[in-house]
Amino acid sequence: MVTPNENKPFEVARQVMVQRDLQGRGITDAGVLYIMGSIPREKFVPQKYASGAYDDCPLPIGVGQTISQPYIVALMTQCLKLDKQCEVLELGTGSGYQTAILAKLAKKVRTIELHNQLSESAQTVLGNLGFDNVEFYIGDGSKGWPQTDTPMFDRIIITAAVPEIPQPIIDQLKEGGLVVAPTGGPVVQDLVVCEKIGGNLKQKTICGCRFVKLIGEHGFRETD
Repeated sequence: MVTPNENKPFEVARQVMVQRDLQGRGITDAGVLYIMGSIPREKFVPQKYASGAYDDCPLPIGVGQTISQPYIVALMTQCLKLDKQCEVLELGTGSGYQTAILAKLAKKVRTIELHNQLSESAQTVLGNLGFDNVEFYIGDGSKGWPQTDTPMFDRIIITAAVPEIPQPIIDQLKEGGLVVAPTGGPVVQDLVVCEKIGGNLKQKTICGCRFVKLIGEHGFRETD
């Protein structure tokens, strides 16, 4: 059992992260700053990395995957322009940390993870923290949410690298909706935000980035 005194270092580190690594690097969305200042990131990383949970760097979470650095999480979330009316699709549940932030800011989140181990771990952590507006699916995220080919999402976030935005994802995004994703090669990508206008995506590049690959039919192959 963790006592309040044992939590104190994490609380201090969390506020330093918000001030130094988020506000200090241009994150201005008040909702994003508040939520990231309240969600216990240390719960979403393996215990041996907990002491570095608030360092501004990615950390391993198993099966070759990582939890993204706090700044990138904040930047991608800010680009989504979320509100409590938004239905969100997340490709790449990973640790569940990004999922938690989305769930606090949106109406509902549906999230897909290829790796059973990661999805189950994320479900446990989010359940323990009381989240009840998240639906999970284990499978190929590049194909979008299963058993639908109609636009049902106001926002979509892809938390792993894709060569380009997969067509099934475009099909499931509502007109006027936004998708944020790292697109490019298997090593280096551009973080882009796209708005769906007239059935097509209008793209804006935010910055360069490095993400693990999204493996799937419309993503990368393991050997790429």
